[in-house]
Amino acid sequence: MTENGAGNGSVDTAALEWHRVLAESELPEGRVATVAAGQKSVALVHYDGEFSALDNHCPHQGGPLGEGSIENGLLRCPWHGFDYCPLDGKSPGFDDEAVTYPLEIRDGEIFVGVAPDRHVRTVTDVMAETMVNWGVRHVFGMVGHSNLGLADALRRREQEGELTYIGIRHEGAAAFAASAYGKLTGRPAACLTIAGPGATNLLTGLWDANVDRAPVLALTGQVDTQVLGPGAFQEVDLVGAFGSVTCWSQPVLRDSKHAELMSLACKNALLTPGVSHLIFPDEVQTIPAAAEAEAGSPEGRMGAREISPPEESVEEALKRLRSAKRPVIIVGHGARFDMDAVTAFAEQLGAPVITTFKAKGQIPETHPLAAGVLGRSGTPVASWVMNEADLLVVLGASFSNHTGIYAGHPIIQVDIDPAQLGKFHPVEVPVWGEIATTVERFSSELPDRLETEDQAAQLVERWEIWRAEKRNRESDDRGNGINSASVFAAMNRLVPDDAVIAVDVGNHAYSFGRYYECSGSQRVLMSGYLGSIGFAYPAAIGAWAASEGERPIVAVTGDGGFAQYMAEVTTAVKHGMDITHVMLNNGQLGKISKEQRAGEWEVWQTQLHNPNFAEYANNCGALGIRVTGASEIEPAIARALAHDGPAMVEVMSDADLV
Repeated sequence: MTENGAGNGSVDTAALEWHRVLAESELPEGRVATVAAGQKSVALVHYDGEFSALDNHCPHQGGPLGEGSIENGLLRCPWHGFDYCPLDGKSPGFDDEAVTYPLEIRDGEIFVGVAPDRHVRTVTDVMAETMVNWGVRHVFGMVGHSNLGLADALRRREQEGELTYIGIRHEGAAAFAASAYGKLTGRPAACLTIAGPGATNLLTGLWDANVDRAPVLALTGQVDTQVLGPGAFQEVDLVGAFGSVTCWSQPVLRDSKHAELMSLACKNALLTPGVSHLIFPDEVQTIPAAAEAEAGSPEGRMGAREISPPEESVEEALKRLRSAKRPVIIVGHGARFDMDAVTAFAEQLGAPVITTFKAKGQIPETHPLAAGVLGRSGTPVASWVMNEADLLVVLGASFSNHTGIYAGHPIIQVDIDPAQLGKFHPVEVPVWGEIATTVERFSSELPDRLETEDQAAQLVERWEIWRAEKRNRESDDRGNGINSASVFAAMNRLVPDDAVIAVDVGNHAYSFGRYYECSGSQRVLMSGYLGSIGFAYPAAIGAWAASEGERPIVAVTGDGGFAQYMAEVTTAVKHGMDITHVMLNNGQLGKISKEQRAGEWEVWQTQLHNPNFAEYANNCGALGIRVTGASEIEPAIARALAHDGPAMVEVMSDADLV
């Protein structure tokens, strides 16, 4: 064993941790390389027959000495050309001196001694602990140079088993995954990015969360505070950029109340619900926390959310309900966590339940009172039921023009957000209250079964007509690909009753709304108000994290939407995500082609040049199956569902048979 480089100053080598970094033979004479000694980045030098170990950070401006070169007997920093002795780190003509570390050679192996890592708790540690206390269990993101201190705090929480970090390939996918997580659970997940382009890449997914009222926590790095303003590398005005999309946004500064900032971010995300945003300047992330700093928690910060409606509104609603003979309930996405109470109320009224497209699956379409989806993505069952109603009870729906709720009927509207009541036109009885509490209040004042018409028997007849029509459409074949009815009929037979289904935007989504019938406890996720193409595959990643592998996850996309985030297949493979992806590949932006024809425009620039997506999935390490004939659909989907890991069924489909 030989020794070299005692380090700058006196060093107690017995107190050091020794790390094997390279074999002698791996570093030629006259060369320098970057190695890791524990968590220390070290510039390892072989010069004049000797080896030395220098700190990898140039004392001038932190340049990587391990990427430098030896010129005229001196190690030159690659950033600004400062020179240092390659053996002792001294700099001729300058006061700067590179730190050196003790080095030993043992049987041809090079070992570097560094002091044990004694982590000093930082302000971002306090904030990460607070985030966990508020129930944040998953972070989707990309680690980069302006969020490294924060990332290390998150790493420590993951090391303690308190959260899971999922590294994605594009920050937009992180935001969509977090949005889907919030829609499914009602709890926030976090997305992590660097400053500049990493942060701005989040915006589309955050807008999806904003307009669909999903709680999300956005954590973005930022350049050093001292260089904000003049236009530093990757400097973006993040307060301005995120201002409209967030319900709450704040920079984290040196003297901030750090636990309180994180508590307020989590609280606002939950209560609005929406996007909370924290901006972390680079130098703030590693500031040592005060010895007495405690993590925050929701204890004493959140009141009960079961808001009872005003009594006069209840009385007016009850008067309408008692006199109705054909009441119909329309549920929107806002009622997704209240469906047990809503279903019991429907059974008491004998009222059919229609859903908006965004609320598809909130009541199983196999339920005797389920009437399917209303609107452009809906079924003739739902539209017939609504047209024949004498009272509409609208719960947590927004009256989107895509849904087409008929304003000519008497309407009782219930919503937790008073701004939504009568937003687009007057309604007879606007009721401000939490949905489950309100319908339970109605139920308590009504008889066990109202004397209404037997609409359930009529529903059976209407469903028989529509299901016969769907079966008839399964035989459509123009020789240009598989029809959509066949694809969703196969999914109806095969997809498990507890699956979560993430649906993208396009013709396939309209077909899904019409042809697929949700059963059991299936849940559907989609980009509702934003209607963003590319949503479904990242959303499936978010759903997989939310279900923690306990529920089957299915993504339904077109070729146009999937191609926007197709690299995320590698994310699914890396984490062993059981995501079954059914992609309808029609070689075009089919919905846009259809709209061009409907508007009597020329069909222009909607054709796509696609790879073999099934082969792409295989190349990523997933299972890929391409289907070209209707008889192949069911075996392919069954195989994909049974596969342990991500799988794709690429269906070559007819753009006009939707």
